[in-house]
Amino acid sequence: MERRKFIKLSAAASAIGLMPFQLQAALKSYIPIADCPNISNRKLVLINLAGANDGLNTIIPINQYDTYSNLRPTIKVPDSGLNKYITLDATLPANQQIGLNPALTSFKSIYDKSWLRIMQSVGYPSQNKSHFKSTDLYLTGNDGNSLSNGVDSGWMGRFMELYYSDLIVETYPLAVEIGSSKTSLGFHGEEAHGLALNITGQDPSGFYSVLNGLGGVPPTHIPYSDYGKELEFIKNTDILSNQYAQSISGAFDTGQNDTSYPDTDIANQLKTVARLISGDLKTKVYMVRIGGFDTHNLQVQDSGQVLGKHYDLLTQLSQAIEAFMNDLKSQNIGEDVVGLTFSEFGRKAGENGSFGTDHGEIAPMFVFGEPVAGGVTGTNPDLTEATSTNNYQIKTVQYDYRQTFTTLLQDFLGAPNAIIDDTFFNHSTNESFTDLKVQNLIKEQFAVSASCLGGLKTEPPTTLDKQWLLYPNPFRDTLNFSCIDDVTTVNYRVFNSSGVFLIDRTDYLVFGKLSLDLSHLSSGVYIIEIMVGTKKETHKVIKI
Repeated sequence: MERRKFIKLSAAASAIGLMPFQLQAALKSYIPIADCPNISNRKLVLINLAGANDGLNTIIPINQYDTYSNLRPTIKVPDSGLNKYITLDATLPANQQIGLNPALTSFKSIYDKSWLRIMQSVGYPSQNKSHFKSTDLYLTGNDGNSLSNGVDSGWMGRFMELYYSDLIVETYPLAVEIGSSKTSLGFHGEEAHGLALNITGQDPSGFYSVLNGLGGVPPTHIPYSDYGKELEFIKNTDILSNQYAQSISGAFDTGQNDTSYPDTDIANQLKTVARLISGDLKTKVYMVRIGGFDTHNLQVQDSGQVLGKHYDLLTQLSQAIEAFMNDLKSQNIGEDVVGLTFSEFGRKAGENGSFGTDHGEIAPMFVFGEPVAGGVTGTNPDLTEATSTNNYQIKTVQYDYRQTFTTLLQDFLGAPNAIIDDTFFNHSTNESFTDLKVQNLIKEQFAVSASCLGGLKTEPPTTLDKQWLLYPNPFRDTLNFSCIDDVTTVNYRVFNSSGVFLIDRTDYLVFGKLSLDLSHLSSGVYIIEIMVGTKKETHKVIKI
């Protein structure tokens, strides 16, 4: 994939990272424009419902209940009796009348507080119903028609790399993951790859000491081979983990939980997130995970039953989110946090004969938080679409998943149009998702207006499109510079991760390449600032 062009940033919040580091210290805190909300501490919490959640048994279309019953005679949620669906909101119009699965009593509670917005029929064009491929599409910001937004980096990584470029060299991770043993592709930036830290299986209070005990003595010789590259990656991960670990441990020790949580894995994940936020960890994005939604069989225990795997998962999810929201509210930090659920796809409208459902195309999203305008966006899916000729699929996507994310990135986090377009673009229709935002998703008092996007009053410096390649990254002793243009000299400056100025030199290139001996530097993260005339570009590199 071609290296992405770095755009001329319209927000100095993104451009601070391109300024000399001496100026960064003075501009670290956001300088709000008059009458604009303070967005410097806002955070997103993403909940991955892994396996493809069954939307129709999560939110039941009351206005089409007979059709729903015919499609699902043995696994339907009943409309009467002890385990009947919960009527969400009797004031909604008929085509938005929803019955919540009886497991979602906690969702009903936060909806009644105007902390929950339900997004109907979310998906993307040309749905791919492979778990692996669809998950990759969600994480890279693509759809089934095009991979033009990139396949080697994630949309979250690209967004943070651009919008929070001034924070890449901080001692805390821009993102924290819990709930999966793997670091998500979604957080993989194009240049700054270590944008997220996975703390699954760790005790956050002892995270720093645990990591320091694992390191041992690193090898002195790393071979130039595939094995060597893997070893360099492991060492790189260790360096970044140790850099971030003390911040996480300190925030966990400082933070607290004011409310009790259920004893479930997803609740414990959110409990940890709440405590890290309470402890003032500056991380911008958290992602947690609850698996098990691939309910091909025994979604319910028996014919006419509601209890079963799906009921248990929805109970765990809704109770954990309610506890999380109550915790943030109790500590007066809820106004800075918005969360949402996402699932790689949905399930078919028709049941499969094994008390389960097979892969479908659309699924609801749940957006929650004090800043969220409660309600329902979209109408109940048209169940008449699901016929034997199309394998009982509901194919109409009312909202592209990127519309929801774009709305939060702009209306809640304050990102300008250019940042979002470089994060992901709608190549299927050749239009910006900033023109397709979900209306009234964020309450007016929390929404960032167009005049406030970017959050700073300073003008950004002029930047170059990326013309230089710095490699290998990570490097041991020698860092190579290579330019795609025909230049003979390069002026560059080197800063350490604390912004301390180290080197200012101009060197000649030989056959378009410069090999720089940095063996005297200690292991760590460095920023290389390259200047061509009055323009400049920056690169983050790691010495191991």
